[in-house]
Amino acid sequence: MSALARYYLAKGHEVSGSDLASSEITQALEKLGAKIFIGQEDIKNISKNFDLIIYSPAVTVRRQTSNILSYPEALGELTKNHFSIAVSGTHGKSTTTAMVSLILIKAGFDPTVIIGTKLKEFGDSNFRAGKSDYLIIEADEHMASFLNYWPKMIVLTNVEADHLDYYKNLKNIKKAFKKFTSHLPKDGILIKNSKFKSQNLKLKIKNILKVPGEHNVANALAALTCARTLKIPDKISFKALSEYKGAWRRFEIVQTKPFVLISDYGHNPTKAMAGMKAAREKYPNKKIWCVYQPHQYQRTYYLFKDFVRVFRKAPVDKLIITDIYDVAGREEKEIKNKINSEKLVKAINKKNVIYLPKDDILNYLKNNLKNGQVLIIMGAGDIYNLVKVVVNQLTVK
Repeated sequence: MSALARYYLAKGHEVSGSDLASSEITQALEKLGAKIFIGQEDIKNISKNFDLIIYSPAVTVRRQTSNILSYPEALGELTKNHFSIAVSGTHGKSTTTAMVSLILIKAGFDPTVIIGTKLKEFGDSNFRAGKSDYLIIEADEHMASFLNYWPKMIVLTNVEADHLDYYKNLKNIKKAFKKFTSHLPKDGILIKNSKFKSQNLKLKIKNILKVPGEHNVANALAALTCARTLKIPDKISFKALSEYKGAWRRFEIVQTKPFVLISDYGHNPTKAMAGMKAAREKYPNKKIWCVYQPHQYQRTYYLFKDFVRVFRKAPVDKLIITDIYDVAGREEKEIKNKINSEKLVKAINKKNVIYLPKDDILNYLKNNLKNGQVLIIMGAGDIYNLVKVVVNQLTVK
């Protein structure tokens, strides 16, 4: 939503909006000239003079006029008017979108970019205004949002079971992705993940990337394939990939001394494992801690066995699991009563995996974390606030 707000601001429109709480995102929009209302949504904040009203799919809206669109619908309208490149998949969307964008920028394509995280290269923004016809977007599969988009090119990273509160099973997820790819025109291009035959090239990208992990090699290969399709020389692509610093909360190394602090978004089993493996790959001889906040009761419930399997094999020395992040408007009371983090820890049944309430984590780290060790703070909820607290308050020996 905030990236779309930035798009309209960049086009010279007057923009206003509301959110339940003030944040870095709303404050940044205010600095750009948007009028922001904080607190419960109030109909009084909506003027009859608005040309367009855009709402989040997480908000229940009764649409009575034609100038009211959901975020996916509004973004979908933009895709029809550009040479749109949509990056989709269960994992790696943000990173791959970033990589594709930076390659096209370096190649002089000057794209407009709407991405689901902040990039340092965009001035810690999730949006870049370009002057060309190219539009690069992160195409989210949640609630089949991507079925509103009509791109000329789709980069498909992978397909896996997630958002089961909406899709119910993997079969329905595959069906949705297949329908999305059918949105390509006859001369459209689909770039999909497959076994890459050139081990030499795979090794060369791995060697130039600053971001660790095999999953990022796969992301880079997808971006490189996209660039080659657009006739961009490999020399330019490799240069852009070698300079990529990583996205906000995508294995973001916040500090390296006196201990390494990493902030990561990993909100499902596969992403959590990828982040922990990347840490072990980058710091093979260090003791690694991970603080994990499960995201959404329904995801934790539907993927419970996968979480147990992954966390039993987690390549970390200590795993702290805190309470599940409650996603407003997307939780069922019946499921919330069936699942909690303590049950998850009990099922994992390993001595190095413990449960702690969020308010107790800082003191535990003060008493147990040591200088030179690695701390990953992981999850898609509000656990990122702990990163700031750790930076400002945690002193270890």
